[in-house]
Amino acid sequence: TEIDWKAYMQEVEGFTNGTLDYTQLKGDTGPLVYPAGFVYIFLGLYYATGRGTDIRLAQYLFAGLYLLNLLLVFRIYCRTNKVPPYVFFFMCCASYRIHSIFVLRLFNDPVAMAILFLAINLFLEDRWSWGCLLFSLAVSVKMNILLFAPGLLFLLLQRFGLLGCIPKLCICALLQVILGLPFLLVNPMGYLTRSFDLGRQFQFKWTVNWRFLPEEVFQNRAFHAALLLAHLAGLGLFALHRWHRSKESILALLKDPAERKHPPPPLTIVFVLFSSNFLGVCCSRSLHYQFYVWYFHTLPYLLWCTPTAKLAHMPKVLLLGVIELCWNTYPSTVCSSLSLHICHGLVLLQLWYGTAPPLALHTPPPSRRPAAISKKAQ
Repeated sequence: TEIDWKAYMQEVEGFTNGTLDYTQLKGDTGPLVYPAGFVYIFLGLYYATGRGTDIRLAQYLFAGLYLLNLLLVFRIYCRTNKVPPYVFFFMCCASYRIHSIFVLRLFNDPVAMAILFLAINLFLEDRWSWGCLLFSLAVSVKMNILLFAPGLLFLLLQRFGLLGCIPKLCICALLQVILGLPFLLVNPMGYLTRSFDLGRQFQFKWTVNWRFLPEEVFQNRAFHAALLLAHLAGLGLFALHRWHRSKESILALLKDPAERKHPPPPLTIVFVLFSSNFLGVCCSRSLHYQFYVWYFHTLPYLLWCTPTAKLAHMPKVLLLGVIELCWNTYPSTVCSSLSLHICHGLVLLQLWYGTAPPLALHTPPPSRRPAAISKKAQ
């Protein structure tokens, strides 16, 4: 518990001492590599826990965050109405690793994901501006939230067209500028390169998904480029064949929705966002143990949202169990990392070949009550 928590507290303590040069904020585990939202949120935890000394109180706070996260996830699942109830037992009680990430290790990943799930709830309520604001706030806590960004861009184009989605994108960008402004004014390049370092190298000893590779391949830039190309190709294929369901060209998304010849009923918000994130996870250069929370709560939906006779209920539950076993194997092994990739591949096949989620016309709800949106529309 103390290793990462202590490092987080050291990083924000530098900010309390007046250090605004992002390159000078660091802890025992290395330099600060998260955006500014992380600093503000963990600064609040710093003061709430007696300058980071009351770890027990911090664990209670993260236990509350865990329960809040579950409520947000359950609300999404209740709106989608696709996952059988018994699967929620697995989500609540059967994951030692998730409990550890929240309450024992006190990582920032759960904070980012909880804010993200709140944003998705707002999207489901057709409150896109507030949802984009919360989405950007989640990005400011940890950059992994950007894996959802391609799906969100697709949804914004589908819902508002090119000109209509620009204000929503401006909301996302403006919040990043506001949060990072104190650091941007002092050392803009230092802030941008540290908080949004896309070329960051990962240590082979912590990888969960690529243990079966030689370390020199794992660190090779060509391998990283191949993964990026695979990620982009996967997003392109899903955008063209699984997300886009209109008879028109996908370029029709750039038009105003009222001007489209065959306005398509939009694909489900949850399906687009969760599958966008999952494609990013599958093509990640490295997955560390705390990264499990990036997609753990989305797995039941990904498996049950596209029903297929070839993968019945029990094999799906077994698949969830094997994924959990892979993430609980420490240190990771050739067998565990290969098994994880096989499981990911099976989920992808399920998403590609399974029956697509039903479509429904996307019309603004007559009121702000949750009942105004059909469950089938999600």
